[in-house]
Amino acid sequence: MPTRPTWAEVSLATLVNNYKLIRDFVAPHATVCAVVKCNAYGHGAVECARALEAAGATWFGVTCADEGLELRQAGIVGRILLMSGIWRGEGEVVVEHNLTPAVWSAEQISEVNSAAEKLREKAFPVHIEVDTGMARQGVSAANLGFVLEAARKAKSICVEGLHSHLASAEVVDADDVEAQLAAYQRALEQLAAAEIRPACVHLANSAAIVARKESWHRLGQSTALVRPGISLYGYYLPFVTAAGDPSETREPSVKPVLAWKTRIIDIRDIEAGQGVGYNLTFVAKRPTRIATLAVGYGDGLSRALSNRGQVLIRGDFAPIVGKVSMDVTTVDVSDIPGVQIGDEVVLIGQQNGHETTAAAMAASMQTIAYEVLCNVSKRVPRRYLS
Repeated sequence: MPTRPTWAEVSLATLVNNYKLIRDFVAPHATVCAVVKCNAYGHGAVECARALEAAGATWFGVTCADEGLELRQAGIVGRILLMSGIWRGEGEVVVEHNLTPAVWSAEQISEVNSAAEKLREKAFPVHIEVDTGMARQGVSAANLGFVLEAARKAKSICVEGLHSHLASAEVVDADDVEAQLAAYQRALEQLAAAEIRPACVHLANSAAIVARKESWHRLGQSTALVRPGISLYGYYLPFVTAAGDPSETREPSVKPVLAWKTRIIDIRDIEAGQGVGYNLTFVAKRPTRIATLAVGYGDGLSRALSNRGQVLIRGDFAPIVGKVSMDVTTVDVSDIPGVQIGDEVVLIGQQNGHETTAAAMAASMQTIAYEVLCNVSKRVPRRYLS
């Protein structure tokens, strides 16, 4: 089969090592729920989940029923948490395939309960998500009592878990995190007053695992889960103080799992004054050698990198010049000797002792590594290295 010379390499061995580092960091106080939502942050959900399950992972976090069903159909047998809940009409699929939904409304509870009754399931587990201050999803403190009452009346489900999400976990002294932790504790007390004692409690994402150990370390008498996402794939958001200053932390030494590569498909020399690309936004100030790469925004290389990003060629950095197009991107290789058509180009990864990361690319785009990784499109084939 013909293949376009653009691809991503995913090191499953690095992924598994990252998982083990995080697992050992929280042991014995918490269990890892490996977050593989959004196609495992662009790395490939099925392949990553299989590798993680083989390494001992027993919980997986996904966004929705579709993502959970994909894992089940691929043979994943571990617990699968639907972190963004369920949509109308999904109850039977969720129960039939033993997917564990987050719920935060009486309507969601009723739907899951009806499906469990129909399929003759008893004590089907759900996790109540409580909004402790992020105002994104989850039941508010004012409405938690109504949800608990609906759960008490639903005879075919059980409240297995209570969870929330921290808005500023990477800010090591954020007051809003303290307020959220206190709100979560009040929610636990409200469940206890209703004689509901969840077996699983969970708050911590990648940053909170490191910066907010109180969000998982000996949290109540239940089993604590932690939900690492971006750290599984080798990255953290920078840890800072509320004043915006860098903060020293001791996080597990995870490494990037994905490398993104392409090749040079054309080289040409232009004169000073010649423009390059759409709208000629780059104009050469000197005689310049331009290399065209077989990658563009259709592959996930953001147009925001136009005239500001860089790539590695023969171990040297080459700046992106002109606008990133849908299928191709142009770079200036004037100062890199010996460049040829067919040379390997590293967008994310290492080459000859130099490295460029998703975090570095994100900084050029004024965004975060999450977005860079998730945006690597499905037309970029993944090659899995075990």
